[in-house]
Amino acid sequence: MTGQITDRSVLITGAAGGIGATLVKHLQGEGWQVLATDRAELAPDPAADQPPLVQWLGADLEELALGGEPLDRFAAELEAITCSKPLTAIVHNAALQRLGRFAELSSADWQATLAVNLLAPVAINRRFLNDLIASKGSIVHISSIHSQLTKAGFTAYATSKAALSGLTRALSVEIGSQVRVNAIEPAAIRTSMLEASFVHQPEQLALLESFHPSGSIGTPLDVAHAVSYLINPDNSFLNGCILQLGGGIHGRLHDPS
Repeated sequence: MTGQITDRSVLITGAAGGIGATLVKHLQGEGWQVLATDRAELAPDPAADQPPLVQWLGADLEELALGGEPLDRFAAELEAITCSKPLTAIVHNAALQRLGRFAELSSADWQATLAVNLLAPVAINRRFLNDLIASKGSIVHISSIHSQLTKAGFTAYATSKAALSGLTRALSVEIGSQVRVNAIEPAAIRTSMLEASFVHQPEQLALLESFHPSGSIGTPLDVAHAVSYLINPDNSFLNGCILQLGGGIHGRLHDPS
């Protein structure tokens, strides 16, 4: 499929992270004009050479979740870029993970988690809905295995991801005749952040891999391939899909923790 998409734009949130950076590179390689957004301080150096078809937009998703002037400003910047290549897909990849026992999580933890993981996608989808309708586009929410199967300490994150998967199902019913809405629920994905959490316990990482029936955990490229398939305009009947990207672990009874 490389190079076949030449006249469409895709917006990717959380574009500076391990999965996000891979999404940017992979979809740009397929010919999409990529609108990559993340916090301004995480964007590449403006003086550095940027890959063709990639435009960076700084944004604070907690601000965008509130709508109003920050979202209007962001939309104006984006629409100035997409005037010749209409916005055809949005990939909500950004996520905030505040870990802690339920009794320990503060109101600020809950508000920030819901703002980034749920309310920002809601606000962005609403703001660009007419653009997506005009381009017969699609939305992909990067949810999580935690929307269904979680563990202690992940209450806020799991709740936000369960809501995001619920939003996918509801929107696919309500607007599916105009805009396709799908989601991916990844299990463990090998990012630098995940590997850092096991740096002093490499045997636990190997154990985590062994608990996946596939014998390994996923990679950011696995997520990118799934996103590419879901946003491909040729897949016009693919709507309301909650794709379990977990090497089979969604069907397993336990994990090493």
